[in-house]
Amino acid sequence: MHFIQAILMGIVQGLSEFLPISSSGHLVFTSNFYKLYKGLEIAQHTNEEVFFDIMVHLGTLVAVLIFFRKDIMNILKAMWNAFKSHDWSDRDAKLGLYILLGTTFTVIIALPLKPIAEKLVFTPSIVGILLFITGFVLLASEYMSKNFKAHKENADLKTSLMIGLAQGLAALPGFSRSGWTIATGLFCGLDRTTAARYSFLLSIPIILGASMIYPVVHIDLHEASQFNWSAIIAGTVVSGVVGYLCIKYFMKFISKFSLAIFGYYCIAAGIITAVFFSMFS
Repeated sequence: MHFIQAILMGIVQGLSEFLPISSSGHLVFTSNFYKLYKGLEIAQHTNEEVFFDIMVHLGTLVAVLIFFRKDIMNILKAMWNAFKSHDWSDRDAKLGLYILLGTTFTVIIALPLKPIAEKLVFTPSIVGILLFITGFVLLASEYMSKNFKAHKENADLKTSLMIGLAQGLAALPGFSRSGWTIATGLFCGLDRTTAARYSFLLSIPIILGASMIYPVVHIDLHEASQFNWSAIIAGTVVSGVVGYLCIKYFMKFISKFSLAIFGYYCIAAGIITAVFFSMFS
């Protein structure tokens, strides 16, 4: 892992984790563009690179925790009170429960897709096709959302489970996690701001879980001692800072404007990357 590569990928992760354009897909593109530039094999993918991907996701997780700290504290307090009183009628308590149930559905869908997702890292042309599909999903969700006479300001159980399923599908690089979850929220009748807020809160358990499990299962201490930690730490910090700024301005953007611009971007970027990398496959 080179220092410049780490900084670039930290910036890409910070931007693309919260914008509906697929952070995992853009990390694949950036990593493989860099390898081609350096004359390296695309199929070369080490544990250090996988660990770095997790770390920059952890950086953006910290950004979510800081930005939504008041919401998170309210949810945790409400859930604790509901657990003690056995009364789950509080809105924040139900939201916390829905996030846990949605995460469960995410895991059920994502685990079988994990081997496929790992192979797609070496086939960025296919990732480009999946990004192309994401673009159409975003455009379709905007079209459907305009047909609702009124939008819901709170997620219910059915909506939460559907969004959890969408997050599971987004285990495939190119299928944007935020894009698919926000789009599913729009399909289910949520307004954009509520869908985006729920999407970001739903990302917390799954990113936290992946950040804890993978290093323990796949990486030993001797191997980790060989990593370029200065590059990893720098990329993680950059992803967190950029991610926080991205959340801040994206929440303002989505409250006023359509997701269509991101849909068109995904379609264009998907076509370009699919064609470009198909020439090197």
